[in-house]
Amino acid sequence: MKMDSVIEKLMRAARNNPPSDRVPYTFEKRIMARLAGTQPVDLSTWLAVQLWRAVVPCFAVMILLGVWINVGNPIAGNDSSLAEITGELSLDHVVQVATVISSD
Repeated sequence: MKMDSVIEKLMRAARNNPPSDRVPYTFEKRIMARLAGTQPVDLSTWLAVQLWRAVVPCFAVMILLGVWINVGNPIAGNDSSLAEITGELSLDHVVQVATVISSD
């Protein structure tokens, strides 16, 4: 069966059976009472609740990252400079290079 013929049959059946004017007893009053009982959504309250819910996971991530950084860094607490820790150029070496460059 083609879809056009199926749709045409459904449309013909719907036209032959018009909707009833009857509605259940006090239908409108029940709907209006239910609508009156609902409170409007306050966006700022909802946002505040969601942010407070996010505090716990964020705090846990912060603690875990802090522990990971301090445990994973074996030289934490030394007074060494960053250049000495990473093995980068020392100040004496930089002065020597600058002297060689300026003499050329």
